[in-house]
Amino acid sequence: MGMMRVGAAAMALGLLGTAVVAGQAPAPPQGPGVQGPQDARYAALIAQCKTPPPAPAARGGGPAPGAAGRGAAAPNAPRDYSVTQIPGVIAAGARWTKVWESDGNNADGIVGTEDGGLLVAQNDNSRVIKLDGAGKESVAYSDTNTGGALSSNARGALFIVQRALNASVWQLAPQRKLLANKIQGDPLDCLGGVINDLTADNKGGVYFTMGGLFYADAQGVVTRYGDNLRTNGVLLSRDEKTVYVTNGQSVAAFDVQGNGALTNQREFVAFPGGGGDGIATDSEGRIYVTGGSGVQVAGPDGKYLGLIPTPQGVITTAFSGPDKKTLFAVVSLRNGDARSAQVISIPMIAQGFRGRAK
Repeated sequence: MGMMRVGAAAMALGLLGTAVVAGQAPAPPQGPGVQGPQDARYAALIAQCKTPPPAPAARGGGPAPGAAGRGAAAPNAPRDYSVTQIPGVIAAGARWTKVWESDGNNADGIVGTEDGGLLVAQNDNSRVIKLDGAGKESVAYSDTNTGGALSSNARGALFIVQRALNASVWQLAPQRKLLANKIQGDPLDCLGGVINDLTADNKGGVYFTMGGLFYADAQGVVTRYGDNLRTNGVLLSRDEKTVYVTNGQSVAAFDVQGNGALTNQREFVAFPGGGGDGIATDSEGRIYVTGGSGVQVAGPDGKYLGLIPTPQGVITTAFSGPDKKTLFAVVSLRNGDARSAQVISIPMIAQGFRGRAK
């Protein structure tokens, strides 16, 4: 596939609150392009919360609650890796290929498209870009207020979480409209941290993570579910009867009720090291969870099947490409204060679930 790169100078022009005049300190950062807790106006907003956010939890065992962008950025130097066979999933010796790269915190929450392309959410410039089958980039949506992750339901409605003030869930297609930005009268920002990932159901609602697991129904009413969760990625099963959510070094599962409520929290699978991030599923109901070592794979029964190693840590993954037999993932890199992102891909034996974008 082809490769595109967005220049650092062009990116700098797209960011707000970052201009520096010679001899002056940089202005306090404000969104869009700035995640809520880093915004100069965040403290004033939080001071108005009826229920203040909890103090940040200590790191360890997985991403901190509310962490987004999404986990720790990968080291810049790629590592050697060797893919071993996972029956029905991937052949031994398969290799990852770099498809696209960009400066900034500008790739997250990917979903496949019907033509084999990819939609990529971009924090820094508040866009969603489309990568076609040749890796050619075009702008699909603009002005997403630090849009961070995408999800499409089986009916084709596309949703995004917006990470600037005030944190929110929006529908982008077929029409653009706000779904939810409050919980019990408070802004979602009062939950603390950064809104992270989402998965859309066929009822017009969205499950999302933000230091916990939440459901915004079709009317925008937000309810919290789960106990003692360290959440990051979230995904509905193919039949929408189960919600999977990363929980430190494991994945928790919930049963979905007719009104979207969640019950029966349980551990679905535990990984042999490293916390989980984004989640995808395939046509057989296996789940794929990104992390520092690569993409962990579990069967529909929760049996751990193995690791697809990556040259660097990955934060989100999705199936797309011809016949939906290509797995894509995002590498987030950091060098001091500078960030960059890459989309990589690998050929699969497994096929993505055709009934939904992810």
